[in-house]
Amino acid sequence: VQLQASGGGFVQAGGRLRLSCAASGRTFSSYVMGWFRQAPGKRREFVAAISGSGISTYYADSVKGRFTISRDNAKSTVYLQMNSLKPEDTAVYSCAADPQGAWYVADEYDSWGQGTLVTVSS
Repeated sequence: VQLQASGGGFVQAGGRLRLSCAASGRTFSSYVMGWFRQAPGKRREFVAAISGSGISTYYADSVKGRFTISRDNAKSTVYLQMNSLKPEDTAVYSCAADPQGAWYVADEYDSWGQGTLVTVSS
C-alpha cells in the first residue's frame, strides 16, 4: 500500500484543519487506517483509527471530541478533521495502513505515508 498525506499547515489555537491521506495499491476498504503524530523531541503517538467499512473508530483521549476520522472508500482516502486545535497538537502527522494487531500501536502498521506538518500557534 502506498500512502500520500496532505493538508498540514499553520493555524492559530482554536482553529481547524483537515488532513487527507490517499492510498493506492490494494482494495482500500479491506483494511484499517490510522493516524499518528510525532512532536519534536517526543515519541510517535496514536491519534485515531478507522475500520475498513468506516463503521468503527477509535481515538486517543487527547483528541477525543475534537478530532474526527473518516474515510471515503470510493476515493481511497482517509481524513482527519481537526477542530479546536491546541499548541500541543503541533506535530508531524502520518497516516498508516493495515495494522496486524492493535490499531493504536504504531509497530503493528507496515505501510506509512510521508507525514504532514501541523503547527498550532498560541
